[in-house]
Amino acid sequence: MNQELNFKEICDLTTNVVGLPVGSLAYRNRSKNLQTARAIAGYIGLIEGNINRNIIALVLNRDRTATYHYERTHKKKLNKCDVYRNIFTKVFKKYKDLDCKKNMFTKGKHMKNYLLQQKVHESRNSDIKLEVVSGQAKCFVYTTYFDYLNQIENINIAMKNHHCKINII
Repeated sequence: MNQELNFKEICDLTTNVVGLPVGSLAYRNRSKNLQTARAIAGYIGLIEGNINRNIIALVLNRDRTATYHYERTHKKKLNKCDVYRNIFTKVFKKYKDLDCKKNMFTKGKHMKNYLLQQKVHESRNSDIKLEVVSGQAKCFVYTTYFDYLNQIENINIAMKNHHCKINII
């Protein structure tokens, strides 16, 4: 879930830099501006954001094979296409600026305390274990089957300004 939010952030950043309407990368339009912006957002999400191909395809309203195309043709487009290179450079700089502003935890204990202070609740009779990873820090949040979606949402809200990945165990 958090990867989807992160990729939507990348898409919004890309559309903002290119001057396209928010959410337009999911349109079934093949105009040059949209194709270029889609390829750039997909590549940055895939390589820099380490986002799953299926999530990128879902957000962009494409199939998973499009992500392979974005990855394979990136270097060639960067070398040969001035429009692609200029837009990629602008978007990548903005992404790095945004990425540097996000915080990371150094210890799992600090992250767990922070999450508990931010309305993330644990259950004594847990069915599901949520693994929250921020940099090298890792902690577990124990929850029930009926409440785990609420807890994932609470974690996403609490970790909005932090690098974070959530795994369901």
